[in-house]
Amino acid sequence: MALINCPECGKEISDQAVSCPNCGTPLGNKKFCKFCGEQIDENCVICPKCGKQVETIGANNPNIIVNNSSSASASAAAAAVSAAVVTPVHSGTPKDKWVAFFLCLFLGGFGAHKFYEGKIGMGFLYLFTFGLFFIGWIIDLISILGKPNTYYV
Repeated sequence: MALINCPECGKEISDQAVSCPNCGTPLGNKKFCKFCGEQIDENCVICPKCGKQVETIGANNPNIIVNNSSSASASAAAAAVSAAVVTPVHSGTPKDKWVAFFLCLFLGGFGAHKFYEGKIGMGFLYLFTFGLFFIGWIIDLISILGKPNTYYV
């Protein structure tokens, strides 16, 4: 059982109370934010006043309601909801940075790292121009070092 602040009188009350014992304010289908004490809708996941997440997002509360008490806090709450739901999606095949780097270092003039990445046309171009006359080979060495360990092509 947690203590929350009454929205009318500000006194601490139980979060399971139906009404405030001090001033008699009915609580009904409302709940209070755990962080700022603002009275919010029962189905709210993000507090519209402080923008903090008051409930976990999951199967037990599929409907996300944002109280529009102020436009700035509502947009912050909407951004927090979208940030919590979005998962990164990688397109392409994963490639190891160090395999590509060492292929480029030792066989870059022949385009081995381009063939490894699946860029067959660039691989043949590097093969026939010996790594684009060494300039493309040096640029690729530097750019491969700047990639994350597993990158997607």
